[in-house]
Amino acid sequence: MKRFIDKVVIVTGAASGIGRATAIKFAQEGAKVVLADLSNLDSVKSEIPNPNSHIYIKCNIGERADVVNLIEITVKTYGRIDCAVNCAGIAGKVSKPVHEYPEEDWLNQIQINLIGTWYCVKFQLEQMMKQGGGNIVCVSSAAGLVGQPENSPYAASKHGVNGLVKSAAIEYATKNIRVNAICPTAVETPMIMHGRRKLAENPEALQQAINFQRMKRMGQPEEVADVALWLCSEQSSFITGHCMAVDGGAFA
Repeated sequence: MKRFIDKVVIVTGAASGIGRATAIKFAQEGAKVVLADLSNLDSVKSEIPNPNSHIYIKCNIGERADVVNLIEITVKTYGRIDCAVNCAGIAGKVSKPVHEYPEEDWLNQIQINLIGTWYCVKFQLEQMMKQGGGNIVCVSSAAGLVGQPENSPYAASKHGVNGLVKSAAIEYATKNIRVNAICPTAVETPMIMHGRRKLAENPEALQQAINFQRMKRMGQPEEVADVALWLCSEQSSFITGHCMAVDGGAFA
């Protein structure tokens, strides 16, 4: 049985990785999906079921006006937002200790990952309050649960996302709005394979990432997407304010 028939779902970061997998899975389960990303969404459009039933919006979540536009177009088109999965985020370009980390890169990660996620949650909540409920899931990171040496801005931003999620969950717990986070470890996405750690080009670093997880393998975007859909479904109706590790047993 499809769980999201005619539900309206926003997915940010929908062009690749976890966001892409999440958008496709929601569409497979009958949702009307609003796919948002700063990158081109054409490749997702070619794969998603019923591509003309969805909306594709260019959006930089770090820009307030872009997020306002995303919400306004969604509500103008569909009249509501039933679920939102905030996947958009960036990783650092370098590995440096705190006192050496480039200021511009540090601030940019905070702007996108934390402030941008706050913009999304803020305006999603405003609409959900008007309509009487909804579900929000933020894709955080294992870096929001533990410190990460030489990756301080990313860890700080993701710890911030988890604090935002917990605070919002408490504030809206009696408003029929649930807010949760997912904290993945090493998932095989373009961000981790070709980003700061370049695991695709560094067999030693790749093996370290694999060994950190008790299952001794990388996670797949679809596995994280399944958790996002579950958290947005009525199957998790008594769960809010949870920052769920999706980690192959790494934190067991």
